[in-house]
Amino acid sequence: MTSTDVKPEPEQSQGGTRGSRVSRAPWWIKLPVGLVVIVLLLGIGSRLDLVPGFDDVFGEKTKDRTGPTLLKSIQDLSRYQAASGNFQVVVDLEKDAKFLPDTIKGSRTLYVGAGSVGSYVDLGGIGDENVQVNKERTTATLRLPHAQLGKATLDADRSYAVSKQRGLLDRLGDFFSDNPADERAVNKLAAKHIQDAAKDSGLTERAEKNTTSMLQGLLTSLGFKEVTVVYGEAG
Repeated sequence: MTSTDVKPEPEQSQGGTRGSRVSRAPWWIKLPVGLVVIVLLLGIGSRLDLVPGFDDVFGEKTKDRTGPTLLKSIQDLSRYQAASGNFQVVVDLEKDAKFLPDTIKGSRTLYVGAGSVGSYVDLGGIGDENVQVNKERTTATLRLPHAQLGKATLDADRSYAVSKQRGLLDRLGDFFSDNPADERAVNKLAAKHIQDAAKDSGLTERAEKNTTSMLQGLLTSLGFKEVTVVYGEAG
């Protein structure tokens, strides 16, 4: 008789087939993808600066998509800008709500406002009646209006917020909106304080003095020997 070789079946066990080779995946394969990324970043984050150009992989890029600047109008100026003053003020703006503590509703902002105010003499209304010249054209008397102050202009590069304190409701509101009204309020208040300070700074007196020097130098170069400038109501 021909005997047939019968291969014995492998014995089964609760853990699987005995004698079979079970391939097990490395432990790190079972880790969540997010955790693996974190581990990798922690491991190589301190070495990113050693690889040229690799630090730009996660860097931000700034793109200027501003449209063309449109010329809205042109205004002829008849003012002589004779003086300018630079000012700085620390604005402490606090807003409170009735019947609510500051931790719930309220804000306080410390803001350093830097800006300038110019002083000018308006020469647009000067006519023949404001200029007196002798027959020999050696002396001249000019009557000009008093110098005025221009509007305070804040310098964005030198103005900044020192601190901002917000109540809970205000912080929630900032989460949904950048709240530009608060920025306008503090900027407006800084400009007002600078404007008020300019009134007591002697800028207008300096402007009239500089205007007088300018006119005297100009008319002297034209042959006048004596030039007098009087400030008051022109016309």
